[in-house]
Amino acid sequence: MKTTPDDPEPLAKAPPLAVRRAQEARLMTAWKPPTGWRYWSEVNNTRVGLWYTSTTFLFFLFGGLLALLIRIQLAVPENDFLSANAYNQIFTVHGSVMMFLFAIPIFEAIAVIFLPQMLGARDLPFPRLSAFGYWCYLLGGIFLCGSIFFNAAPQGGWFMYPPLTSNDYQPGIGADIWLLGFSFIEVAAIAAAVELIIGTLKCRPPGMRINMLPLYCWYVLVAAVMILFAFPPLIAGSLLLELERAFGWPFFNPKLGGDPVLWQHLFWLFGHPEVYIIFLPSVALIAMIVPTFAKTPIVGYGWIVLSAVGTGFLSFGLWVHHMFTTGLPGVSLGLFSAASEAVAIPTGVQLFCFIATLAAGRYTRSVPMLFSMGGLAIFVLGGLTGVMVALVPFDFQAHDTFFIVGHLHYVLMGGAIFPIVAGLYYFYPLIGGKKLSDRLGTIGFWIMFVGFNVAFMPMHITGLRGMPRRVFTYQAGLGFDWLNLLSTIGAFILAIGFAVVLWDVIRPKRKLPASARNPWNAGTLEWLPEMPPKPWGIRSVPEIDSRYPLWDQPNLMRDVDEGRFYLADADDSRRETLITSPIDAKPQQCLQLPGPSFLPMATAFTLGGFFVLGTFKLWWPAFASAVASLAIICVWLWTGTARIPNRAQKDVGLGLKLPLYQAGSGAVGWWAIFITMLADITAFVSLVFGYFFYWTIHEDFPPKNMPGPGVFWPCVGAGLLVAAWALTIASRQLNRRNLAAGFYTALALAAVLSIAGSAALIAGPLTTGLDPTKHVYPATVWILVIWVVFHVAVGFVMQAYCLARRFAGHMDAKHASDIANVTLYWHFVAIMVVITVAVIAGFPLVR
Repeated sequence: MKTTPDDPEPLAKAPPLAVRRAQEARLMTAWKPPTGWRYWSEVNNTRVGLWYTSTTFLFFLFGGLLALLIRIQLAVPENDFLSANAYNQIFTVHGSVMMFLFAIPIFEAIAVIFLPQMLGARDLPFPRLSAFGYWCYLLGGIFLCGSIFFNAAPQGGWFMYPPLTSNDYQPGIGADIWLLGFSFIEVAAIAAAVELIIGTLKCRPPGMRINMLPLYCWYVLVAAVMILFAFPPLIAGSLLLELERAFGWPFFNPKLGGDPVLWQHLFWLFGHPEVYIIFLPSVALIAMIVPTFAKTPIVGYGWIVLSAVGTGFLSFGLWVHHMFTTGLPGVSLGLFSAASEAVAIPTGVQLFCFIATLAAGRYTRSVPMLFSMGGLAIFVLGGLTGVMVALVPFDFQAHDTFFIVGHLHYVLMGGAIFPIVAGLYYFYPLIGGKKLSDRLGTIGFWIMFVGFNVAFMPMHITGLRGMPRRVFTYQAGLGFDWLNLLSTIGAFILAIGFAVVLWDVIRPKRKLPASARNPWNAGTLEWLPEMPPKPWGIRSVPEIDSRYPLWDQPNLMRDVDEGRFYLADADDSRRETLITSPIDAKPQQCLQLPGPSFLPMATAFTLGGFFVLGTFKLWWPAFASAVASLAIICVWLWTGTARIPNRAQKDVGLGLKLPLYQAGSGAVGWWAIFITMLADITAFVSLVFGYFFYWTIHEDFPPKNMPGPGVFWPCVGAGLLVAAWALTIASRQLNRRNLAAGFYTALALAAVLSIAGSAALIAGPLTTGLDPTKHVYPATVWILVIWVVFHVAVGFVMQAYCLARRFAGHMDAKHASDIANVTLYWHFVAIMVVITVAVIAGFPLVR
């Protein structure tokens, strides 16, 4: 069913009023949020996203208060307001909170709320995964922020460079809190990225082909894919540094063959893409706001999409420009300098498209546009200084000075904070049901804009005069005094501006009139829901014909409200959404979603227990907590995924019948495994990178006087594990042919070979006496072996799970998504096995 200007009436008649009310009652039964203490078991995207967003702003306020303490300390020379120890903790937690607990989580939080609405979907495909990510994030954030109240916070800066974060320079648990706490938070970030990627590709309404995606969805897709490849190197680096701190494995100790520069490579492989992971989703908000207030479709849609993709791609080739002063070859300096300059091109394309849209339309003034334009102006200034520091000779002079601090804040505030506040004023009616104050918003903007420039513009001059960053005080008479005082004044003005915006959000609004539906007259689907929004979001999933359906499809809102499209009813009393094909959005499945559950919270808390207890070196309780987490995950999967439905198909509306179950590459679970393993294998490649990094910096690596793991046991292990992989594939084929005995035999034998292969891999370094505490070479061999053995152990649990599912009748020849997903996982395990054995056993023979 489509509505067009030539045919304003829909093809299907609206159901009678009594029928519609009965449908709405059933929808309410399915989507009604739990009440009382069970409210916190909710997994619906709107509520989880609201928790997520509120928590990110609380962490932002906490980080802002820490920033004011920093500015008080630096306001005058030789100040004793803070001790060096307290300053280092506050400085580290401030940067870490702003980067890891606000800038990236706020993008995922906003996307969890609005992405389904922009896609005309009822929810994202894994609502419990979104809830799990939130609880991980909350627990990890409290763990990090709480450490500062016990004088136990990390002191190594948000970048945690060794050797300053080694046990020699930073004893205690501060660095461990950072390493383990943020590794836990990164789990939440990757979980959210998986959800957002699959939601964007597989939950679009019929007709929304890939070239009709709202620009916000494109930006979210690019940023989420970047998370998959940017976070794993940091996770790998954190693993190596924690092993050094906890067990003495010398990955960054030059005395035993390690090198702290490896941490810089791994950190900035994450750190520079992170800037664009922050920037792109914030610009995405502007890309939604500008067409609305220009009253015209965006100019250069295709160019913006290509620029966003290009920005994401180029960002992974820039990490070394943070390392120009580490003694790299001149060729590397020139290459990465050129790449750093080149990234300005796609960024400029996006900005010029926004300007062209405003010029082509009928510009309407508003608070969202005020923050958008102010943010772009600040970001452009930050980009200009970014071009400066991308030039090697200038970077040599400005590196590690306050010039970099000024540049960083211009990019992040202009590229993220101002657009986020613009989005707050723009989207608030969808959450609060009322509009925020134009007067308070305007006042707050100008105070923030003035305060920001007064705070951070002088820092460029301070840096050029030679003031280093990361110092807690300075001598008088060096030319820094009045500039630092001016920056402190500006910081407090900026804080006042934030306070005005905060008051506008939290002030009582009972007497304010309810917002009109689609108050900005926007053209995209997120403005379809009724006011106030119902728990189910959109009344019926529409079929669309354009990028701005509310502008181009007459009567669309009426037709959606009257249930003339898809999933207008919940006759099974289940939460449901449509699954469509990734490119052309053809309907493929009616996905029945799991309802409220405390399992995501329990999984997050037990998994968090592993990281928290590990921080205090309580390894046995940490191990027990990890086992408990695994048990809960198994219960979660057993009760909430891959259920055999009570019927094969369902009429979703307009005469269209869709299957309720899918297996293989058409299933969202298969996509989840595939995407997660892309992130996982990226972390593995980072560890392999470390092995060859040591080879490049040492004349003798592996050391000739040090035995390796040999060839025999690694090859035996590889053979057994490849056989386990082949038998897992065979078991899937046998299950497909409904040969139950053959399935049980093949998969059970695969599980046995998994254990035997792991034992053989461990026997290699064990029998040759490789001690990981003596030199970086045995440590590197052991970490690769342990990584593979851990993944084989997970694969063993998966094999046992599939055997149990088939035995219990939850899997058969037609309903076999479990074994399909496990087979996919084992493809990646086989790749890691072959690469590991080639590196640890083969490379020493041919080097």
